[in-house]
Amino acid sequence: MTDLETLRSALREPPAEEFTEPDLGAIMTKGRSIRRRRRLATGAGGVAATVVTVLVIVGAVALRKPPPAQQQPLPPAASAPSSSSSVAPTPAPRPTSTKAPSTSTPFGNIISLETRGDGDREMVLYASALDEPDLPNVAFGLRIAYRNGDGSYEDLMMSNEYKKSDRSFGFHAVDGGDVIRGAFVPVFGYFVGGAERITSTVRGKPVEAKVVRWSEDPSVALFWFDGSQVESAGVLTPLIAYDARGQRLTK
Repeated sequence: MTDLETLRSALREPPAEEFTEPDLGAIMTKGRSIRRRRRLATGAGGVAATVVTVLVIVGAVALRKPPPAQQQPLPPAASAPSSSSSVAPTPAPRPTSTKAPSTSTPFGNIISLETRGDGDREMVLYASALDEPDLPNVAFGLRIAYRNGDGSYEDLMMSNEYKKSDRSFGFHAVDGGDVIRGAFVPVFGYFVGGAERITSTVRGKPVEAKVVRWSEDPSVALFWFDGSQVESAGVLTPLIAYDARGQRLTK
């Protein structure tokens, strides 16, 4: 028998012992573990390669990991401030309005708000002169008051400019939306700059103020909102003024 025939005969013979079926689960688990390690090594930008020291001894390759770096002690936690230390409070901003005196003298026209309360007295809006040494550029403010039967006035609220000149362009002394002595004071204020209409929105719904020119200065428009539509000044977003031609005066 030739060598070729001997080889062919050997290939045809069954193996001396049967091979067990491969454990696919173990192979896949090992493969995933290898892939995870590979992803971690490549994802770390080659940092793993610098952590391993390669030693070649008599043709064999041994891998030795360097000892873990000594952990640095954590810095001591910052101690909480002592409860006995005092911090100076931040001063609150000066309010735009204050409670007015019980009576005052109107400065210019008196405007009826078409609202009554407390003995069926009429609620009115008017300007009054203001003389404050720390407000040299403010000569007047607005008041909401009851008109008494004898022609006198009982004030509920006063509001005035306090940051800039009372005649500078724009909105001033916007206040109101409060219940005072059982009466709801509507949101009110004034605009300098020739406004004929003043509008806003309350939770996306348009609202329009009632506007009356001040008799002492036609460039000043006194306004107020219906209390059933505007419950406070904080819900107005934003206030917008228009001139007689419908042109918007404010941004």
